[in-house]
Amino acid sequence: MNLLITGADGQLGREMRRLLDGDDRFAPTFTDVGQLDITDPVAVERMFGSQPFDYVINCAAYTAVDRAEDDEATAALINAHAVEVLATAAERHGMRMIHVSTDYVFDGKDNRPYREDDATHPVTAYGRTKLAGEQALRRILPLQSVILRTAWLYSPHGKNFVKTMLELGRTRSQLRVVYDQVGSPTLATDLARAIITVMTCHDWHPGIYHYCNEGAVSWYDFTKAIHRLADITGCDVQPCLSHEFPAKAHRPAYSVLDKSKFKQTYGVTIPHWEESLREFIIHNT
Repeated sequence: MNLLITGADGQLGREMRRLLDGDDRFAPTFTDVGQLDITDPVAVERMFGSQPFDYVINCAAYTAVDRAEDDEATAALINAHAVEVLATAAERHGMRMIHVSTDYVFDGKDNRPYREDDATHPVTAYGRTKLAGEQALRRILPLQSVILRTAWLYSPHGKNFVKTMLELGRTRSQLRVVYDQVGSPTLATDLARAIITVMTCHDWHPGIYHYCNEGAVSWYDFTKAIHRLADITGCDVQPCLSHEFPAKAHRPAYSVLDKSKFKQTYGVTIPHWEESLREFIIHNT
């Protein structure tokens, strides 16, 4: 199975690289901005025409949520325009596409896990541009695309909440962390495995799916779990409210995603967030 993977140097892309290494079911081509400008239709067409790919897996995204508020044009270029470029080329070459989206397409004002068919209402530039990418893909490649919405992603690579809390827990005596935002932390390894599950399923099931680790937790309680599992005892973590740490982009108060559709369609069991966090800390600290 020939794969083209974009955003290969990011958190998810690097986990895809690790899981696919040595797996003789796949022949992956990994690209990041240095190898392929996915906003350039000519460059994308040249890449797609270089060999027959079965899937394009788009792991690339503009994820600087606060910066996007001041530079929505750049976020839109990567999160929306590039998706349209990739989808157009995939349609022309008869390829399937798997694209990663976000909980930020919702406003976070609900009090139950969001389903795939719930009305979207992004309230940030990041969320608007990611939704525009979803809409472009569904318009151009409706029967040959899968969209996986995820949230609170972390990995051993790059900057993320878990790595930051581990570092701060070891270097500070006290931390204040918001407890009025609730979501489902997601280990990038688990999301990468979900993508492989989609590709290797005997039947193709296009559409939008939600995939996060099971369970829900506040950032405060997540931090407490990170420190407990990493045996960090010298940092006093205290809860606070979101308004005490104002940011340019509004964070969803409730961003739990209902994963029933993915579990039922693919017959999988999704690990609980604490189980995956424990494995992450064992192997990366």
